[in-house]
Amino acid sequence: MLFTEEHEQIRRTIHNFIVNEINPHVDEWEDAGEFPIHDLFKKMGDLGLLGITKPTEYGGLGLDFSYEIVFSEELGVINCSGVPMSIGVQTSMATPALAKYGSEELKSEFLVPTIAGDIVASIAVSEPGAGSDVAGIKTTARKDGDDYVINGNKMWITNSPCTDFYCLLVNTSDDNPHRNKSLIIVPADLPGISVGEKLKKMGCRSSETASVFFDDVRVPQRYLIGEEGRGFGYQMEQFQEERIFGGVGALKRLEYCIQETIDYTRERKAFGVPLLDKQVVHFRLAELQTEVEALRSMVYRATEAYMAGEEVSKLASMCKLKAGRLSREVTDSCLQFWGGMGFMEDTSVNRCYRDMRLGSIGGGADEVMLDIICKLMKIHPGKR
Repeated sequence: MLFTEEHEQIRRTIHNFIVNEINPHVDEWEDAGEFPIHDLFKKMGDLGLLGITKPTEYGGLGLDFSYEIVFSEELGVINCSGVPMSIGVQTSMATPALAKYGSEELKSEFLVPTIAGDIVASIAVSEPGAGSDVAGIKTTARKDGDDYVINGNKMWITNSPCTDFYCLLVNTSDDNPHRNKSLIIVPADLPGISVGEKLKKMGCRSSETASVFFDDVRVPQRYLIGEEGRGFGYQMEQFQEERIFGGVGALKRLEYCIQETIDYTRERKAFGVPLLDKQVVHFRLAELQTEVEALRSMVYRATEAYMAGEEVSKLASMCKLKAGRLSREVTDSCLQFWGGMGFMEDTSVNRCYRDMRLGSIGGGADEVMLDIICKLMKIHPGKR
């Protein structure tokens, strides 16, 4: 994939923003378990960073998906995974379907202020009994007059303690589980919505995550995204961007982990010589960097295919799978070379190890990615 000077301008803008506005505060935000999301998003909105691919008539930059990839890759410069995950929810998870299928009224009311950074978005799909199994969700929306009345429970919802609206996946009929779902925009301040206590997580601590409960929540039917019953398909489309985001977002974070380990093992002496001089160490680090470059090539290929209008479910799932697996492999190998220091929470490699473990779980577990890939390869028992 060839990058132009315009791509590099986007990269420099987000890089400088991270260096000046985010990284100096990351340790404080991680300790607090939150960051000033509304203030930060407003600053990003003012720079045009929250709507890179969104249409210009709604405040976006109207650029193609390759610019979003440059932006998402550079988010890996942030010295934690919680903040970029919250940003990714805003740009790549809660708004693609709204931008593509939402009515003009819905986009004016919700997409425009989201791109401007005036409001915060959440994507609400997972439930206590249906994480990666999207078809198994139980939350319902029944029609009553001009409204939907929503009941159910969503789990592990990023940004939920501070969000302004949910892009909510619900069952709107008793039809086949792939044809009975709809995406509905639900303002977070409606009566009947309650948010549980913030969840204590192993990593990604600066992003606020909680359960959300819907008890007879009334939403105007005009808040429906696209057509009723098409929500499963819309969500699968959103997952394509989310999974490519997951792949590209891991790249620079993994490279950071490798470089930090190089610096540490160059200084750390073992048996009278720098640990980095041990062949088992420098060979392993070279191998890991090679794997990162292979992931980068696959992500770029998926991006080009997506921009060409190709169906990229298989390739996007492969990117997500490889990023999750590699995040575990790289961080575990690097932490091992730090020895006892790697077991200390205040070291950079420890945070990478904790944060990046989510890559194999969130947005569809490794096993779900493998299931999708097998089906598309026509080697799954149910798809031969």
